Amino acid sequence: MSLGISVEIHSGPPAIYQVKPKEKKIDSLTRLSVGEIDLNRTNRTILLVGETGAGKSSLINALFNYTMGVKFEDEVWFQIVAEEERSQTESQTSDVIVYDIFGFEGQTLPFSLTIIDTPGFGDTRGQERDEEVAERLLDLFGSEEGVHQVNAVGVVMKATDNRLTDRLRYVLDSVTSLFGKNLEDKIVVLVTHSDGRKPVNVLKAVKETEIKCAKNEENQIIHFLFNNCQHEDRRNDREFLELADQTSMKGLKNFMTFLESTKPQPLKITAEVLNERIRLEACIQNLQERINENDLKQREIRQIEKAYENHEEEMKEHQNFTIEVDEVYKEKEPIDAGICLVFYEGAVTCSVCEENCHYPGCTMAWYPGLCEVMNWGCCTVCTNKCPASDHVKEDWIYVIKTRNVQKTLEDLEEKYENNKEECEEKSSLLEKLKQENRNLEKERASLLDEAYSHVIKLEKIALKVESVSTLVHLDFLIEKMKEKGDQEKVKNLEEMKSRVSEGTNAALRYAKNLSSE
Repeated sequence: MSLGISVEIHSGPPAIYQVKPKEKKIDSLTRLSVGEIDLNRTNRTILLVGETGAGKSSLINALFNYTMGVKFEDEVWFQIVAEEERSQTESQTSDVIVYDIFGFEGQTLPFSLTIIDTPGFGDTRGQERDEEVAERLLDLFGSEEGVHQVNAVGVVMKATDNRLTDRLRYVLDSVTSLFGKNLEDKIVVLVTHSDGRKPVNVLKAVKETEIKCAKNEENQIIHFLFNNCQHEDRRNDREFLELADQTSMKGLKNFMTFLESTKPQPLKITAEVLNERIRLEACIQNLQERINENDLKQREIRQIEKAYENHEEEMKEHQNFTIEVDEVYKEKEPIDAGICLVFYEGAVTCSVCEENCHYPGCTMAWYPGLCEVMNWGCCTVCTNKCPASDHVKEDWIYVIKTRNVQKTLEDLEEKYENNKEECEEKSSLLEKLKQENRNLEKERASLLDEAYSHVIKLEKIALKVESVSTLVHLDFLIEKMKEKGDQEKVKNLEEMKSRVSEGTNAALRYAKNLSSE
């Protein structure tokens, strides 16, 4: 089969050729393909995840060469992923790239391969950047031309990881928190930079972090070994490199056998997990802003009540008698929207509720209707759950502020009048203020219940709900639920927190330290 365009970049041995796959852009996604798809042939899909520098690119190239039937004695090596895979600028976009390898079915393998390559987790840009990867995957799984099922999820780890650091805990926590419960028996460990011996430290790390993954009949973690030396110059250390190749060939053969025996698993539940995590994050962000606004409004009401009680007669006798209050208002403030050809990191805001519905974190959607917080054409975050058409995505956000103003009795009665058209008798200003306070308390309770519902849904569908991405919000929710007095929900949240492993706590510490740097 012809590979199409390939360029020799090293004369060898081995002679190294850079393959130029066909490229197709689908919104923010990139699909690179070699060969033509045959719908009558079966396909196996692998999703690769892991930390930055784990060796995913080398592993993809190894999978490509194995599919082509390349052997060590052929003295040739093909790269579908370039050594300098992405420039520094491109890597900032957290691209997810899909590689399709067609046309070799019936030769080395009975199926074609689709490999999903994700950016590395745990780099210096922190948790916000890792959340972008989740957003890219959701886009991939939700797109009509994307990927809708997988046969295996490969957690790529280096055999040289000889101790379980907080960073590694964070990476493993972040990776496993992406998936639905139905993918547990599809998750395998792919060990790179292996010398062929049992990866004791890697398996210990996986066990200690309590990763839910596929296990064999002896309850051992299913893993495969690979060496990353196939492309290295063979004029020196040839004997060592040949042994290294044997390690990789054995690992590739065993991995392909595993793939052949697995049925594809739909990604619908995983897409729900990714979407629910994004909505939880947006909901909590919005909730914190609205609780802040709620507190400021209640303070304003208390100021009015106190002033009214002290100066009631003067206010009634003198129409222009004024009191000072800290009035709550909102103002639009500019943000760095980070606009490029594919991504637009603007804020989705509601023009009716005057609230920030998805910020920060909304990078994929160019229009509010495409944002993940929208469901059936309406927002899942803002107070009134307004239609997408009432929202905008711009380079500004609403910021809650206060200003000291003078108010007369007439001003206050007008502001707190309850539906003048329906009420024949005007209630007193104090009664109106008390009613407004009750409305604010009711709104706060509703907001908390909404955030709680996202956590409970995640508990039902996520492979790992007690992850860093959820744990960062649990203390906040528990505190506010205690203030609300909902003991049952407090108990459920505290039980969830009690199940958090020391590994996840260590991962959380790492995430907090990273974000504070």
